[in-house]
Amino acid sequence: MHFEEYPLHFCCHDAWLYGIVSLPVQTGMTAPATRGVMIVVGGPQYRVGSHRQFTLLARHLAANSIPAFRFDYRGMGDSDGAQRAFEDIHDDLHCAINTFLERVPGLTELVIWGLCDAASAALFYARHDLRITGLVLLNPWVRTDEGMAKATLKHYYTARLLEPELWNKIRKGRFSYTAAITSLFSLLRQVVSGSNKAVSAIPDKTAGTCGIAPLPERMQEAFRDFSGRVLVILSGDDLTAKEFTDLVADSGEWQQLLAAPRVTRRDFPEANHTFSRKEWRNRVSGWTAEWVRSW
Repeated sequence: MHFEEYPLHFCCHDAWLYGIVSLPVQTGMTAPATRGVMIVVGGPQYRVGSHRQFTLLARHLAANSIPAFRFDYRGMGDSDGAQRAFEDIHDDLHCAINTFLERVPGLTELVIWGLCDAASAALFYARHDLRITGLVLLNPWVRTDEGMAKATLKHYYTARLLEPELWNKIRKGRFSYTAAITSLFSLLRQVVSGSNKAVSAIPDKTAGTCGIAPLPERMQEAFRDFSGRVLVILSGDDLTAKEFTDLVADSGEWQQLLAAPRVTRRDFPEANHTFSRKEWRNRVSGWTAEWVRSW
C-alpha cells in the first residue's frame, strides 16, 4: 500500500512544535483507519531517530494502513523552547495527540510508541488519557544509580571477561589495571549504598528530590494504572534493557504486571539499544504493525 507524508506544526504553550504525519493512501476498497501510532522521541534525539529508525517505522506503518505521527517536543530538533527531561513533556504529548486526531479524520484512538526514556514518558502520560489504548515500550528507562551499577557488574563485566580482546590487552601490557579497579570499586560502592536516585538521559533537577518515589516505583504504578494493551520489546545487547529485566526478575509485582493477558513481550537477544541494523529495525517495525492490528 502507498503512503503520503506532510509536515504539521502546532503550539504548546508559547512554543511552536513541528512534526511529520505519515498516512496511508486511501482507495475505494479501504476504510479509513481508526487507530494511529504516535512515535515519541527519546532524548536527546529528534523525530528522524537513530539510523532513521522513526522515519522508517512511520513509513512502514503508513504503508500497512496505520497512520503515524512523529514530532519534536519542546527543546528538540526544530521545535521551540528549552530542553527538558522526559518527565516534563506531558503537555507536549497532549498537544501532539490533539493535533494528530484533529488533522486525521476518522482516528478515535492512539498507540504511543517510545524507545528508552520516551517509553517511560509514554507510560507516565497514557494513564491520564483515555484516547491512548496501547503502548509500545522498547527498552524502558528505569535507570537509578544502584540499578545501573548492578546491571553493569552483572552483564558488562561478565561478558568482558569472555572477550579475547581483553586478554590480548593484558598479555601485551596495554590493560589499565588502575582504571579498571577504580571503575569496579565505584560500581560496588553504588550497589552497597543502595542508591535509588533516578538518573535522567537529560539532567532533571527534580530527580532524586526528597518526597519523590524512585523511578522504578513510579513506573510500576503507571504501568498498573494504565488499562490498555502493552507491547514490550527488549534488546539483548543493551544495559538499559538489562536493567529493566533485572528489575522485573527481582520484583513479583513487575512479574505479575508483565504476565497479564493485555501485555505482549518480545525479546530480541541480538539487538542493541537503538536497533542499529536494517534487519533489526525491520523486525521491530513488523512486530509493531502486526500488534497494532491485532485487536
